[in-house]
Amino acid sequence: MKHPKITFIGAGSTIFVKNILGDVFHKPALKSANVALMDIDPVRLEESQIVVGKLMESAGATGNIECYTNQKEALDGADFVVVAFQIGGYEPCTVIDFDVCKKHGLEQTIADTLGPGGIMRSLRTIPHLWQICEDMTEVCPEATMLNYVNPMAMNTWAMYEKYPHIKQVGLCHSVQGTAEELARDLDIDYSDLRYTCAGINHMAYYLSIEKKDTEGNYHSIYPDLLAAYELGQAPKPSIHGNPRCENIVRYEMFKKLGYFVTESSEHFAEYTPYFIKPNRPDLIERYKVPLDEYPIRCVEQIANWKKDLDAFKTADRIDIKESHEYASTIMNAIWSNTPSVIYGNVKNDGIIDNLPQGCCVEVACLVDANGVQPTTVGKLPSHLAALMQTNINVQTLLTEAILTENRDRIYHAAMLDPHTAAVLGIDEIYALVDELIDAHQDWLPTWIYQ
Repeated sequence: MKHPKITFIGAGSTIFVKNILGDVFHKPALKSANVALMDIDPVRLEESQIVVGKLMESAGATGNIECYTNQKEALDGADFVVVAFQIGGYEPCTVIDFDVCKKHGLEQTIADTLGPGGIMRSLRTIPHLWQICEDMTEVCPEATMLNYVNPMAMNTWAMYEKYPHIKQVGLCHSVQGTAEELARDLDIDYSDLRYTCAGINHMAYYLSIEKKDTEGNYHSIYPDLLAAYELGQAPKPSIHGNPRCENIVRYEMFKKLGYFVTESSEHFAEYTPYFIKPNRPDLIERYKVPLDEYPIRCVEQIANWKKDLDAFKTADRIDIKESHEYASTIMNAIWSNTPSVIYGNVKNDGIIDNLPQGCCVEVACLVDANGVQPTTVGKLPSHLAALMQTNINVQTLLTEAILTENRDRIYHAAMLDPHTAAVLGIDEIYALVDELIDAHQDWLPTWIYQ
């Protein structure tokens, strides 16, 4: 009997590896999976091997673990490829993204999806994703890639364009995670919710979100959310215990748009021109926008990881509850032909009518032995599609820049970014991009400098 092989690229992200593989080993059909861990950092790779080994033993998993610093060797014969890496890391590249932008007067919160930070991250990342696709084509052409790397939309789009034969889906936890948050805000059981969501990654909207009553009928929770917000009963403090992220931005946008967006307030604040402006501390205070949130979070996570690692090394067992990530659900559905529904980032091939065909969209997908199959949405409410288009403009130009090796399109992408354009003049944008490119010389494709 064939056992599935799961290759994890970026296995030095030990906490994420633990969560994803912890979910995998909860699935009976996947307990015999063989795991290939790959990372360029041998120290982090060894740490992950220790954690995964204890995790497998605790879960009664029977597969083997192998570690690799060579990507193609790790991919050989894989059935599933999980990708979770950050090119350039927190230091130096994330620090560069924030420091250079701040020097030019552009404040950011997360900077991993859009804007100059997202643009630079995508330029750093896409060549490496393409190399994974190249290696998969050679040694595991039928494998399914589960991609967790941001900026999700640009990365996924670029892979679909250059390697259309690779089976891939971009994964995020914002759809199911936000639905759980909203249930918590209303003190209702998440399992009593049903919803339909669609859009682009980090800017998808719940077109409907309903709760089941005692008689089994469903009713929209939108009126309840508005009432709870007006009464100061929602949003509740972050379930992650982060006092800096109060989720006001999304509720205020909900009031204006009539639909709730999936990604967090700290993310959403920098996808629009409304919340972060020079010399407007009143907006930062009113909407509780956590500037520089991602660098602060990185420092905290690095410190916490050191404590967690010491605990894992001395623990006899590592037992974890299943998370809400979709990776194990997809693997189980494909391997055992157990139909499931997930939300994935896929190519817009007739899925959403009023977004550009070919762009990357986030929609409900059926998964079974036939793979990941997106469902058709049709037409989005026009104002939601228009807001998404402001983000898709940036994604379009950046994807074109790297596919055609056109440096000019990098500047054009930054010019079209809603937040950047609201803060900086056109010459200031060019100067900012120039300095970012100069500061990233060890990390960006060589054609940018020719």
